[in-house]
Amino acid sequence: MTVFWGSNFTVVKIAVRDIPELPFNALRLLVAAAAFLVTLAVVEGAPRLTKAEWLRILVLAAVGQVIYQLCFLGAVSRTTVANSALIFAFTPIVVALLTAVMGHEHIPGTRWVGALISLAGIYLVVGTARGAEATVFGDLLATGAMLCWALYTVGSRPMLATRSPVVVTGYTMAVGSILYLPIAAPGLRQLEWSAVRPAAWTALVLSALLALYVSYMIWYTAVQSIGSTRTSVYSNITPLVAMAVAFIWLGEPVTTRKLIGAAAVIAGLAVTKLERQQLPPAES
Repeated sequence: MTVFWGSNFTVVKIAVRDIPELPFNALRLLVAAAAFLVTLAVVEGAPRLTKAEWLRILVLAAVGQVIYQLCFLGAVSRTTVANSALIFAFTPIVVALLTAVMGHEHIPGTRWVGALISLAGIYLVVGTARGAEATVFGDLLATGAMLCWALYTVGSRPMLATRSPVVVTGYTMAVGSILYLPIAAPGLRQLEWSAVRPAAWTALVLSALLALYVSYMIWYTAVQSIGSTRTSVYSNITPLVAMAVAFIWLGEPVTTRKLIGAAAVIAGLAVTKLERQQLPPAES
């Protein structure tokens, strides 16, 4: 999952050169939603949901598919891969804080220390570089996307207690696609389909099937099995993959400052893990 998500920053950057971000995202959401619905039909038929479950699906789709995707695609085209990925590295801290607010888990003192270290690392990457103002809007969009993803992850936890990951992800993806289409409709009508190169279509399909379909299934299977806080910790491998792929494929420089920032983010999370190993495991 982290390999797919880390590579996805570069894949999306390649695709949006030919396909504007709104049409691109609408198309990849439709491809992923179709894959989810086929899987859902094969694995579970057409499970009926209660009104309360449909309401939760609607909220999760709006936050985790529509708002998140708008912020994510906007960030990828307006800032660097490294900045986006390192901002997303703060996700485990936000998830831990949200689970604590919801009463799922107690936050020990070392977790607050780890949060501050990680926050310092992110600031080092996105807030102190010469010319950083050029990417500040993209960085803000990435931060918004990260917050939406954390809310989506924690908000799905109650439903995953009674429903399978394919039900939760399949229905939220399908509903999210429907909600997203009116936003992307003008761009889809104006898109010059014949001008889109094969590389962009390949990137779109790979992003839909690997970064959305496969990775979402892995993510929510893990959330259901080991909890949202523990699952989110694994996402911190993503920035390392993202920076490596962007360096190799796009030629984005990996500066000393970015490496120090990445080390600080991961060090902060290592501090939170030390406390977890000393305490009885808590359900999140």
